[in-house]
Amino acid sequence: MAVRKIIKIDESRCDGCGKCVDACAEGAIEIRDGKAKIVKDMFCDGFGACLGECPQGALTIEEREADPFDEEAAKRHVEESRAPPSCGCPSAVPMLLRPLEAASTPTEDGSELVNWPIQMGLVSPNAPYFRGARLLLAGDCTAFSFASMHPSFIRGRTTVIGCPKLDDNQEYVEKLSAILGANDIKDITILHMEVPCCGQLRRLVKEAMGKAGSSAPITSYTIGRTGALVKDQGKK
Repeated sequence: MAVRKIIKIDESRCDGCGKCVDACAEGAIEIRDGKAKIVKDMFCDGFGACLGECPQGALTIEEREADPFDEEAAKRHVEESRAPPSCGCPSAVPMLLRPLEAASTPTEDGSELVNWPIQMGLVSPNAPYFRGARLLLAGDCTAFSFASMHPSFIRGRTTVIGCPKLDDNQEYVEKLSAILGANDIKDITILHMEVPCCGQLRRLVKEAMGKAGSSAPITSYTIGRTGALVKDQGKK
C-alpha cells in the first residue's frame, strides 16, 4: 500500500441518489443500503471526476493509504457489472422520480409514483424517500383491481408493494422495522386484497411497529376482486 489520493464519501450527507455511480467510469462506487460506497480502493483512480456530480457535496478527495489504482482490474469490473443481474431487475438503486413536495399535485402523465424501487425485497430502509414519509404498503395485486390507485392512494405517499403469500414474512417484518426505525414515518396506509393471505399485511406491519417502537397511525383498506373499496380499520 502507498499513500495516494482517493475519493472520500461522507455518508451523513449522501442521500443515495446514485449520480456519482453514473459519473465513475471505473465503477469504483456503488449504492449499498441507500449510501454510496467505494467498491474497492484499486478501482478508484483518485482523479475525482465524480465530485461535481454529487448534489449533496458528499464527495471529496483525501490522501490515505490505499491499494494502487489497477486500471485493468477496473476495466474487468466494469465489464462484469454490465452483465444483466441474475434477478432480472434492471436496477435497485433508490431513486426519487419527482420531488416529494410535489407529490400531492396531480401529474400530467397520470402517474403519482415518487420512488423507485417499490418491491419490499428491493427497497433500502435508508433511501431518502422514506424520510418523514407517509407510507403506503400495498399488496401486489391491488393496483390491478382498484382503478383509482394513483390518485386515491399513491399520490402523496412513498409506495412499497409485496405479497405475503409468495414472499418470506419474517423478511417483511425485518425490512419494515428497519424502515420504521430509521425514518420518521408520519402514517401508514395498508391496502390489501380481500383474500386472507394478503390480509396478513396488517399483522406484519403491527409486528414490525412493535419491534421498531413505532406509534405511527395506521389506516387499512380492503380491495375486492371486483374493485370495490372497503375501509376495514380506523386509525390506531
